Amino acid sequence: MRPDGGEPSDGAERAGDERPEARLERAVRVAEQALIEFEIAVETFRVEVENFSRLHHQKLGPMYTRLDELDARIAEARAARTGDPEDLRRAQEARAAVMPMPGVDELFHDWIDSDGLSPEAAAMLNERPVQAPKRVRPGEEARKLYRELARKAHPDLAREEDERQRREEFITRVNAAYARGDEAQLRELSAEWEAGPVPAEERLSESEELYARLEWLAERKDMLSVLARELEESAIGAMLRMAPEDPDRLLEEIAEQLLAQVSERETELAELVQ
Repeated sequence: MRPDGGEPSDGAERAGDERPEARLERAVRVAEQALIEFEIAVETFRVEVENFSRLHHQKLGPMYTRLDELDARIAEARAARTGDPEDLRRAQEARAAVMPMPGVDELFHDWIDSDGLSPEAAAMLNERPVQAPKRVRPGEEARKLYRELARKAHPDLAREEDERQRREEFITRVNAAYARGDEAQLRELSAEWEAGPVPAEERLSESEELYARLEWLAERKDMLSVLARELEESAIGAMLRMAPEDPDRLLEEIAEQLLAQVSERETELAELVQ
């Protein structure tokens, strides 16, 4: 009976009778879900950084290379005109900064896989124009499917090693489909997961195991925080933060600036060698 003479509520009885391990287990579950949400956000940003980096290199790389070459030619022309040792040193440094022609391995990096030559590599070997792949940005439906699969199949939710391994193999396929923005594949994976074996009921964890789990979750979050910070502070990450809704337009603006710089360098070189 309560001090005021009333009867205790069922909720009060449940709260009073609840084992400390049960409350700790709920805390672990909340921490697990929070970690998964954080990991989804980090993985999404990593995919965008990776895809934007690839497009940035393909679209703007030749312009940067052209600028480096023009800088080297300008420095060499100036050194030839003055004969000054300092100008000669600068010319040597500028020439050394020009990227050399890539080797065969670099040319075909990511172009050869278990299925043989990619279409891009085959096109180059046959002297056909190579179509630059468009940047992949997972759409809203792909994001939704990915989040649902990550919540259901994430390896961190497993307790047994066999189940963890099964989830890790499955989530690797999910990540690959998400990186491609492949909604159809994500739907197939979702159906596959639903049709798969039902995980065995988990036994009640002891308090020592739950505390260890919380510690592991905290360490994992710290590791992901470091990765997220590195992505955000990278050159490509910083560019994406400047135009998160329209990064393609940002590329166009940078390309326009680089073209203007190329034109200025070409004019300067022409004046030096005339």
